[in-house]
Amino acid sequence: MAEVVVALDLPSADEALRLVDLLPGLRWGKVGPMLFLESGPTIVRRLKERGVRVFLDLKWHDIPHAVAGAVRAARELGVDLATVHTLGGAGMMARAAEAAGPMRVVGVTVLTSHTPADYWRAIGRDGGAEGGVGPDVVRLAREAMRAGLSGVVASPLEIGEIRHLVGAAGVLVVPGIRPGGMAADDQRRTMDPRTAAAAGATHLVIGRPITGASDPRAVYEEVCEAAA
Repeated sequence: MAEVVVALDLPSADEALRLVDLLPGLRWGKVGPMLFLESGPTIVRRLKERGVRVFLDLKWHDIPHAVAGAVRAARELGVDLATVHTLGGAGMMARAAEAAGPMRVVGVTVLTSHTPADYWRAIGRDGGAEGGVGPDVVRLAREAMRAGLSGVVASPLEIGEIRHLVGAAGVLVVPGIRPGGMAADDQRRTMDPRTAAAAGATHLVIGRPITGASDPRAVYEEVCEAAA
């Protein structure tokens, strides 16, 4: 079984909360840069008032001191789960883990919008695409767990390669979730919710298939059933 996290990537708090109110039993909402910049800490508080756990996905990547401060602020706000970029390095991740307290911090590995070719090109290693992004996801996941993070974020295609690294108690957050037949949008490494949950994902992140649906509740319930 995996938790379903609805990505509230909407322009305003009012729109996000209207959607939340359409989804009975919603346990997790993801707040990303667009919504957080529009609404600030208020959206976190309003979600918590509704009993929704908050995944603050700002992907911090900065010097260790700055990231530790951001993590402490998120913890004090009541955030339940937050992200840092694993490329920030072991020192940054360790400081984030130390500052987290009961809040969980997970490390983002390789974004689901990357194909192997454009990922390896972006880091200056054009010849690496043939082997996919799996080797780097494994390396980054291992560094995240060694640094003391609670888990990692990776595409569904790498679940099998990193599940053992995260461990039974760890968090494996998987975006790029698309119910069968739905458009991938700008996601490049995707999977349906049932397969991702069975492979070992603990949290499935899904946004536009729900936020852009004519009947968001029906799609949400379909995903929850598949993830159970």
